[in-house]
Amino acid sequence: MSILAWIISASLLGGILSVAAAALFALNARGQYLGGLVSYAIGALLGAVFLDILPEAFEQAHSASAVSGTVLMGILVFFTLEKVLIWRHCHHEHCEAHEPHDHAEHGNTRSGTMIIVGDTFHNFIDGVIIAAAFMTDWQVGVVTALAIIAHEIPQEVGDFAVLIHSGYSKARAFQLNLISSFATLIGGILGYSALQEMQSATPYLLAVAAASMIYVAVADLIPGLHKRTQLRDTVQQVSLILLGVGTVALTGHLVHI
Repeated sequence: MSILAWIISASLLGGILSVAAAALFALNARGQYLGGLVSYAIGALLGAVFLDILPEAFEQAHSASAVSGTVLMGILVFFTLEKVLIWRHCHHEHCEAHEPHDHAEHGNTRSGTMIIVGDTFHNFIDGVIIAAAFMTDWQVGVVTALAIIAHEIPQEVGDFAVLIHSGYSKARAFQLNLISSFATLIGGILGYSALQEMQSATPYLLAVAAASMIYVAVADLIPGLHKRTQLRDTVQQVSLILLGVGTVALTGHLVHI
């Protein structure tokens, strides 16, 4: 079996299996648990960013300040993109004049769009990493692919929660995540054909992915949690956010043992 065949197989299976495993949990969750899944999603997203994606980007980059600057610019770009999406939905001069229900619906749709963009970037980078591992040694490649699948599951669960919270049907959420997962295959093939060039860009692509996840968690999801002000709700939200972070941390620890 050639190196390219290994890369294609691992990238394709890695993306599909991580989405399928996450779907078994997220898509079978009851509607009343959606708020909890959103809190968990915030923790999973922020945990993935600060415990996995950014440390990897800083390790690979020649300049930490360049990576930080890319994250900052990425957040500003996603803010601008969201403004454009708001503008497209506005038919009057003052968007605040819209009914609260409409405003919430548009905001949720935007958060779904942002999470798919960020997840696609992240999946693409996973493909590049898989390609680099298999070009080093096929056994290293297999272990790396398994680690990526395990590490992706909590993030994919969070993505499903965000998309369902954004108003997408379960079937549509699964479809979008599955389509996004094919970016892993694209990253693997391009990584194999132009690995040196891709490796130099990897830290900054990781930084863009991190920016999108930070923006979704902080700008779109966290404000919604503030609508529930009871102490019991707050304790539940904080606990589930910590659970999301802890899941990512534990998964990362287990796959590196």
